[in-house]
Amino acid sequence: MAVLSAASNLAAVPTLKPDRCHPLKGDRRGQYAVDLVHPFRLVFCPDHHPVPLRKDGGIDMFQVTAIKILEVEDYH
Repeated sequence: MAVLSAASNLAAVPTLKPDRCHPLKGDRRGQYAVDLVHPFRLVFCPDHHPVPLRKDGGIDMFQVTAIKILEVEDYH
């Protein structure tokens, strides 16, 4: 929570361990997760309406400045 709170945008959240912010796939597309104590993840999504997008259609992580926490889960 401290790492997410300190980040000015989603692109500033580390993508390497121990936090490892990463996009999810499949039915969780548009959601992200950060690692907690294995095997749990904090799952969240951008809290913007509309979600800021890049020209290629992906989420512009530099423009995401608010998130909505969805759950803590072991989705593996």
